[in-house]
Amino acid sequence: MELAMIGLGRMGGNMASRLLRGGHRVVVYNRSPEPVRAAETEGAEGATSLEDVVVRLSAPRVVWLMLPAGQVTEDALLLLSERLSAGDILVDGGNSNYKDTMRRATLLAAKGIDLVDCGTSGGIWGLAEGYSLMVGGRPEAIAHLRPALATLAPAPDRGWAHVGPPGAGHFVKMVHNGIEYGLMQAYAEGFEILRAKREFGLDLHQIAELWRHGSVVRSWLLDLTAVALAEDPELSDIRGWVADSGEGRWTVAEAIDQDVPAPVITLALLMRFVSRQDDSYAAKLLAAMRNQFGGHAVLRREE
Repeated sequence: MELAMIGLGRMGGNMASRLLRGGHRVVVYNRSPEPVRAAETEGAEGATSLEDVVVRLSAPRVVWLMLPAGQVTEDALLLLSERLSAGDILVDGGNSNYKDTMRRATLLAAKGIDLVDCGTSGGIWGLAEGYSLMVGGRPEAIAHLRPALATLAPAPDRGWAHVGPPGAGHFVKMVHNGIEYGLMQAYAEGFEILRAKREFGLDLHQIAELWRHGSVVRSWLLDLTAVALAEDPELSDIRGWVADSGEGRWTVAEAIDQDVPAPVITLALLMRFVSRQDDSYAAKLLAAMRNQFGGHAVLRREE
């Protein structure tokens, strides 16, 4: 099929490559020109602007966005909506908040344009392994996108699913990422406990490799952990500073809105905040209170 890919970062660029290898005609656009030139060497058709993207596609047009959530996606959707026609399809494959997606879908539907939200997981490995695609939108729009979805997924009949109406795809991806936070935190804590038992001289890479085969805790995240530990068991070149991309916060907020207890995901998010503190004010205040009420010792800064 024919479609455009907007945003050629780590995900969008690889997705365009996978589509090209699957025999699709792909028009590409990126704000900086270097990724466009790279995609052209693989057979993509480069565009110079969003307006140029629309001109290069035949109706019904399919424009797939892989852009950062928030204003960047909002602005691109608005501009494209003014140039596309009824019957065209916009796909938001980024990590937009599902509430934004529902609002945008309603606005675009008034113009006869479908907005399909496609929560996308797979990272940099998706080019070779395929992507997990959580798709929300009208059934008719999903049916039109099926050839592209089947190519991007690990196999035509698995790894992608139409999960519900507009917004559902991003909602499922949001919770997916919240679960990811909890899994990653559990692995990190477990391996730190193993590392702390110095008298056993445990080989953490060996244990990661051991658990990858037959264990109930085996997973792709464990596979990646094994790779990292093989490269540097002490992780000496990495600071213990962990970012969060938003979906974890949204998942926790949704749990609160729905009165669903989610302590593991919530604490995993909060531990990322802890990782960014070199010297916690709250911890210092706790130490000061213990000193005040019980005369407990505190560690003083060296002069």
